[in-house]
Amino acid sequence: MTIRFSVVVPCYNEASYISDAIVSLQNQDFPGPYEIVVVDNNCTDDTARIARQLGVRVIAEPAPGVCNARQAGTAASAGEIVVSADADTTYAKDWLSRIDRSFRESADVVAVVGPCRYHDGPRWGRVFARTLFGAVHAIYRVTGRTWYVSATNIAFRRDRWTGYDTSLTQGGDELDLLRRMRRAGRVVYDHANPTSTSGRRFNRGFFYNVVVCLFIYYLSAYLLNRVTGRRLIGSAPVFRDSRPRPTHRFRLVAAALVAAVALVGFQQPRAFLAEKADTAAEYVHQHTVPAGVQW
Repeated sequence: MTIRFSVVVPCYNEASYISDAIVSLQNQDFPGPYEIVVVDNNCTDDTARIARQLGVRVIAEPAPGVCNARQAGTAASAGEIVVSADADTTYAKDWLSRIDRSFRESADVVAVVGPCRYHDGPRWGRVFARTLFGAVHAIYRVTGRTWYVSATNIAFRRDRWTGYDTSLTQGGDELDLLRRMRRAGRVVYDHANPTSTSGRRFNRGFFYNVVVCLFIYYLSAYLLNRVTGRRLIGSAPVFRDSRPRPTHRFRLVAAALVAAVALVGFQQPRAFLAEKADTAAEYVHQHTVPAGVQW
């Protein structure tokens, strides 16, 4: 029997969330065959045990990082269509059915994506997500082009997939995958098929999320790592509810890093960013990432 969908869920210490995610995926109203593949990316809690107890397939990927985990899960799965999901996210009952209908509309559709919405965390985070995906939707309606996706809500045809770039960290499983899919064919954006994800990362504050997470670990890391083909900037700190807020000193240093990139980087962007990336990444990791953790 041909499996229609493989839902791949990478995990690093998600024992508090994984049960809700799996149950919501198991309760889909899609009538065809599909599988759920959970990737244990060096979990030290009960994530893998909980997933196995719920009856889903669990594989281990020792190489740390979300792109490594998604690569392993996708390679081990068997579905015609691979669905990128997250462990801290829940899915509406008709989520897979809507994705299936979008794929069946046309043979040139290579990927179907949708928005994510935050069900907790500070209000500004929820407003940010709705504003962001509102803009994505508006641009898609005018141009037919999807310019941003969330890794919680991406489905793509296996025969058009060329692999995840495992030299990338955050952004690699979203921006780089979207770039490759757009080259392969049409990417459909379904604004009416959102996922519901945890806004826990926003509890660390607006400044930290915008300056550190967005500009350093997401945009700068994606650009530098992709241009150089190696991890000049590593993965962002994990967000597992108990992380302390960043210190005042750290905020000042992070702001200085962003200002330096903005003022100087545009003159000689590749040379400047490549030269400074190691220093910036080293400082940020020393002050935010627990020893031995990469995610």
